[in-house]
Amino acid sequence: MIAPDAALVLARPGETTGSFLRGPEARPFRCALGRSGIVPARAKREGDGATPEATLPLRCLLFRADRLARPRAAVPAEPIAPEDLWCDDRSAPEYNRPVRAPFPQSHERLWLEDPLYDIVGVLGWNDDPPVPGRGSAIFLHLARPGLAPTEGCIALALPDLLAVLPGLRVIEVRLA
Repeated sequence: MIAPDAALVLARPGETTGSFLRGPEARPFRCALGRSGIVPARAKREGDGATPEATLPLRCLLFRADRLARPRAAVPAEPIAPEDLWCDDRSAPEYNRPVRAPFPQSHERLWLEDPLYDIVGVLGWNDDPPVPGRGSAIFLHLARPGLAPTEGCIALALPDLLAVLPGLRVIEVRLA
């Protein structure tokens, strides 16, 4: 049994899609996972394309205010801007933290042309404190068409993500 403000993601080893469950009685939502599937937390590494098997608190929500209204969410929601980035450079002091352009080290843009990051849930992975190389930018975000695999994040279709956000504070990622 999971807490009423938690969701559960289960997948077999190597699977890149799983069911995203909102509470014990809620209907399942299909989601995309990392291209390498779920890996044990101790094995997660930067760039491996894996989703960590872990309890991931939803820290906050970021969204494109020029495309969507502020989503209803159980956590604080803030609009993003074109200058917003996320540092994925393991040698930088800002590793696995939000940063602003211009930023010379390796980073991921949060303001994208496609809708992938129109809603971004920042998940609590390797952030308290960040350990260089253990993985960065593990997000809950919008899925690509056909639920194509992610780089390690969890992704859902827009209607499904909007349905789970109002009560969601934690995601349990587990191997089935």
